[in-house]
Amino acid sequence: MRGVFDFVVMPKEDRYNNTKTIDGKELILNTELQNHSYVSRIGIVMATPSPNKTNIKEGDEVILHHNVFRRFRDIRGNEKNSKSYYKNNLYFVSPDQIFAYKKMIKWVPLKGFNFIKPIKEDKMFSIDFEKPLVGVLKYKDPSLLEVNEGDLVGFKPGSEYEFVIDKEKLYRVPTNLITIKYEYQGNEEEYNPGWAKSS
Repeated sequence: MRGVFDFVVMPKEDRYNNTKTIDGKELILNTELQNHSYVSRIGIVMATPSPNKTNIKEGDEVILHHNVFRRFRDIRGNEKNSKSYYKNNLYFVSPDQIFAYKKMIKWVPLKGFNFIKPIKEDKMFSIDFEKPLVGVLKYKDPSLLEVNEGDLVGFKPGSEYEFVIDKEKLYRVPTNLITIKYEYQGNEEEYNPGWAKSS
């Protein structure tokens, strides 16, 4: 089976990542269908579309939009699959719902997207754990020029969307919303919360 314009993807593990195993016992973190925070966003490509303009191949892992595997309730309260659902745990995914793919051990963002690691807030009296609108460019859009992975960058408010990738909290930021490259001052420290490491 092959999509004409869409990728065919299945979840890497489950549709939702809302459980943790602690001391051999399973703990359910969330029971709401509607909460997008617990929807799995990593899939395996089972088939590529006929006009595949990316380097994504069958078997690659991909980072997806949270609505692909999500379930919801309609106006009558009936539980439904997303419009991406096909059958037997397979989903049609349009190219604009894929943000990155994994080649060997490295994630490669698709054109238009970057993944940025937050840094710790260093102001003594701040109640925030991370510095707002600043981070380390972890995975770079190939078309983003004059900025390299590992650079300290700033981005516009509201442009960041949280992901946990390989046990790291990262923000997906569109390329056109990265506004500045900063020089390191020497006191920057990457921030990764404990809950991300245990996910």
